[in-house]
Amino acid sequence: MQSIDVVRQHLELDSGRGTTLAAVLEQPAYGTYCYALFAHCLSATADDESAADRISRALCRRGIAVLRLDYSDEAVTCNADDLVAAARHLEQRLAAAPRLLVGHSRGGAAALVAAARIDSVKAVATIGAPSDQADLTALPKLRRALLLLHAPRDQVVGVDHARILFERAKHPKSFVSLDDADHVLSRHDDAEYAATVLAAWASRFLDPSGDEARNKAADVPEGQVRVQEQPGQREQGYRNTLLARTHVSSADEPLAAGGHDSGMTPYELLLAGLGACTSMTMRMYARRKGWPLDGVTVDLRHHRVHAADCDDCSSSEGKVDVIEKRIVIEGPELSDEQRERIYGIAARCPVHRTLENEIKIRSALAAAPVK
Repeated sequence: MQSIDVVRQHLELDSGRGTTLAAVLEQPAYGTYCYALFAHCLSATADDESAADRISRALCRRGIAVLRLDYSDEAVTCNADDLVAAARHLEQRLAAAPRLLVGHSRGGAAALVAAARIDSVKAVATIGAPSDQADLTALPKLRRALLLLHAPRDQVVGVDHARILFERAKHPKSFVSLDDADHVLSRHDDAEYAATVLAAWASRFLDPSGDEARNKAADVPEGQVRVQEQPGQREQGYRNTLLARTHVSSADEPLAAGGHDSGMTPYELLLAGLGACTSMTMRMYARRKGWPLDGVTVDLRHHRVHAADCDDCSSSEGKVDVIEKRIVIEGPELSDEQRERIYGIAARCPVHRTLENEIKIRSALAAAPVK
């Protein structure tokens, strides 16, 4: 089952040992701030949704993409090398270093060992992890934020394992009881609780507020906008990151057009720029005049019509682009004259004028940066 706000890809990773690792990459459709690795032993339930799905989705809702390694088959060996290989895949294929490690059961023990080998990791969270499979001597030197989630009534890995791990680790460290949950979080409420706690805790240490992305935006020269295709889209997808000054946004195409619907389309962005400029120009004018303008709403629509059907178009052949603006001016204290003058200034916004003037677009092919 795939949530509409999460984009899921099934991958095969090179383990570095001559074998491949089956993995699932889940990314927030609206943009990713950082990445997590999640090694788990959580099987799907009758409704085909496992606790791993819920945990991944909770992280995605906070802008954290998740690369999942499934070890629910006990015959499959779980070790730290797999997590290191997965981190290498993210760095080589997506230019993204994982900042969070999450591990359930055997995966939790592997995460504790792997953390020291992945420099980018800032935080580690475990769920029902056994202490006898972890390197206890390395815990005091972890130097990462640590969260231990464990159920006191876990019949597979007793809660005493969490006590041992907690005592060996140094701060910042936290322990959260999962109350009467079982080892695989089979009940929906238990899985949701663990997912919510883990995601909220991770947010404090990973800062998925966009600081890293804003730093990239700050590299773009003043007065310039950079549009950069997101990696991993050779065969599908159209997601792009938009960077300007300290601001980051996304552009995409709808699902019906082969995109992931993670941002506005190019034409929607064009209309948004015109609408924002219109509203700001009206606000500046009313503020300068000292008039009681309470609010402005601009609805815009773009379509193409036959020139012959356009009474006020200079061209008589082919088709012409038409942008319709519907403007709502709020302010019961405005006089009719003030309202008309504010409305009249809308067509004088700079973007409106640019679109109506002759436009010349000059393109140049630039060399790709050396990686």
